[in-house]
Amino acid sequence: MACPFFMPQDRVDDSAWQHAPRWPLGDVYQGVCRSDPSRHFDPRDAGQRDLCNYGYARGRCDRFPRDSSADAIRFSVTGDEDGRLRLVYIVEKNHAPAEHGLVESSVEEIQSIRVGESELISNQARVFLESYLRRKRVAVTPAAPPE
Repeated sequence: MACPFFMPQDRVDDSAWQHAPRWPLGDVYQGVCRSDPSRHFDPRDAGQRDLCNYGYARGRCDRFPRDSSADAIRFSVTGDEDGRLRLVYIVEKNHAPAEHGLVESSVEEIQSIRVGESELISNQARVFLESYLRRKRVAVTPAAPPE
């Protein structure tokens, strides 16, 4: 479950781990914090790994908005047939579902996947699906960094 304000940008090599942990986005990412829409913050430290990639940072991250309607976002592939992927996303608050939805995409269309109006959730969904396919050894063009 990633932080709802985390915009993942670059996959971090986790090959140094003998047994890499199961990352919520499939891989560990560096990126930017968008908790303040007027200013993007680049948290380049262990906090990014522990808070941004894992979510539930309320009360642990000084940038996490007190009035946020979400604490974390969870993704799961529920279908993978004939080049079509079905992805379920769940936005959580206080460890309970606050919003959820289903997104379907072909492998070729992952870069244009949209989850509602949210650029952040859409970007997290893209990197999650890229990580999923990478583990299946399917070639995917990496996502372009957000502007």
